[in-house]
Amino acid sequence: MRLHLVDGTYELYRAHFSPRPGHTSPDGRDVKATVGVMSSLLMLLHDADEAVTHVAVAFDNPIRSFRNALFDGYKSDEGVPPELHAQFDLVEEAVASLGVRVWSMKEYEADDALSTAAARWAGEVEQVRLLTPDKDLGQCVRGQKVVQVDRRQEKVLDEDAVRAKLGVAPVSVPDLLALMGDDADGIPGLPGFGEKGASALLGAYGHLEAIPGDASTWSVRPRGADKLGATLREHRDAALLYRKLATLVTDAPLPGTASLADLEWKGVPRATFEALCDRLGVNTLKRRPKRWAA
Repeated sequence: MRLHLVDGTYELYRAHFSPRPGHTSPDGRDVKATVGVMSSLLMLLHDADEAVTHVAVAFDNPIRSFRNALFDGYKSDEGVPPELHAQFDLVEEAVASLGVRVWSMKEYEADDALSTAAARWAGEVEQVRLLTPDKDLGQCVRGQKVVQVDRRQEKVLDEDAVRAKLGVAPVSVPDLLALMGDDADGIPGLPGFGEKGASALLGAYGHLEAIPGDASTWSVRPRGADKLGATLREHRDAALLYRKLATLVTDAPLPGTASLADLEWKGVPRATFEALCDRLGVNTLKRRPKRWAA
């Protein structure tokens, strides 16, 4: 038995910006992103190789979280296309119509929900599969027990693969993002630190606190080591803040979920699903489900 945890916000954005044709509902709304997420999840639910039995989808709704109070530059809903923003509630309704548990995150983020669920139930399943390519979820990967799945590139990242991709162990991923930055989340990183220099240092020292202040004593010598050392000394407090922003919590509230049993997928509830398809004007989707709820 596996637990599938889906980053719904990533799926929503991916569907919205995909090259597939747009779709307008009978009442004139742009619902391309919502329909795209429904189609993507139906593919997942009926994928014999994935063998979905327990699944949840988490959304940032709204985009802002407790991290915005810690750092003004953290990601927000500024710049979100209005036609996409208008689908935040609708897509949650659409996912629920598939019989899938939805976590609508308010103070916390979707990634926090995935991190919390992975930590909570990894011991009860054969494998937890985190369906998102975002770098920050790499911190949750543990051996082959908790893995990250990039469906678009058809890649599965276990702990060895995370090390190979990022140059650091999963536990060092927040430190890495603190140094090199993460544009997707509005984390600027420290001046001069790229992925190679940051991963070299963290591959040797593990965490920010363990990196010596004097670059001349470093056991590795990334390009521009002396300048990087001076930058780290000057901006260490900022780096620690950025690491806090990049660190996912493992105790976020998971709405409507008390136990793993609450995540069991029992099929698509036909009446609810077909009624939503009618509202969205997507009759072709009605033929897609292969398993209906009792």
